[in-house]
Amino acid sequence: MWMRGGTSKGGYFLKDDLPTDTAARDAFLLGVMGSPDPRQIDGMGGADPLTSKVAVVSKSTREGIDVDYLFLQVFVDQAIVSDAQNCGNILAGIGPFAIERGLVDASGDETRVAIYMENTGQVAVATVQTPGGQVSYAGDAAIDGVPGTHAPVPLEFRDTAGSSCGALLPSGNAVDVVNGVPVTLIDNGMPCVVMKAEDVGITGYEDRDSLDANTELKAKIEAIRLAVGETMNLGDVKEKSVPKMMLVARPKNGGAITVRSFIPHRAHATIGVLGAVSVATACLIEGSPAAELAEIPEGLRKTLSVEHPTGEMSCVLETDEGGNVKTAALLRTARKLMDGIVYV
Repeated sequence: MWMRGGTSKGGYFLKDDLPTDTAARDAFLLGVMGSPDPRQIDGMGGADPLTSKVAVVSKSTREGIDVDYLFLQVFVDQAIVSDAQNCGNILAGIGPFAIERGLVDASGDETRVAIYMENTGQVAVATVQTPGGQVSYAGDAAIDGVPGTHAPVPLEFRDTAGSSCGALLPSGNAVDVVNGVPVTLIDNGMPCVVMKAEDVGITGYEDRDSLDANTELKAKIEAIRLAVGETMNLGDVKEKSVPKMMLVARPKNGGAITVRSFIPHRAHATIGVLGAVSVATACLIEGSPAAELAEIPEGLRKTLSVEHPTGEMSCVLETDEGGNVKTAALLRTARKLMDGIVYV
């Protein structure tokens, strides 16, 4: 099944329909997407990392969990299939897909689907609209980066801190200085390196095309990314899609923070769901580059609007008395695009 999940798009497969051997599975998925090729002309990929994604779903045997979800990033111009990260946008389609495929029974007008994210060992709960026992994709929810309105798919994340790096702040510091640039190394669902845009020579308000054309900037942040891999417990990240690079600036449109995201070598048109959670969390860490720029609301329950090149993404963070983030939730939408047979 081909689905749009959040601001991403890709193939959703039942685990049992794919080869059990990892190398055979990856070869098959490269063929499905048409990689490696910048245009992915001989496959289903859309010549962009955001449209070259795969979800592998199976019924779960874990207590309290409905389905297991493995995310795979199929590189566009390299013969690489990576499970090194999660994807919170593709996650938005997992609940609807699981119900459509009969892995989960619809229950009333709304169905909660508990999802174990295999990449990070964490749990998310998606609430899917199921009037009359059928998945509905029609509704009034709008998200930036997707035209029109659709049925809301709220996602609640549990215990995401340190999902890939082993700790929220894998270096143990709110700030590290790498190649002369103050950064926060953080993982609240997505490993990210957060720094002030001005510290790497830009304003933080540039459009995507300008950022992608800025080879000097990209070389500078890639050098930082390669330098922090070991510190973030990610090892050699040269051929990995994490950590993501987050360049922040003061908010311009009433939000909490402005960000320009690299994923990691191309500028993101928006920002990934879990990347937004990690950036929003960085805003709450005293002394961090993001905290110095952010506008933070009062209260233990905070809605932080993360501004990006094509709009904003609101993260709802629940904090304890000490200011530590306990839970994070976001609103996404999803839509079924095609259900059929793909050939390789």
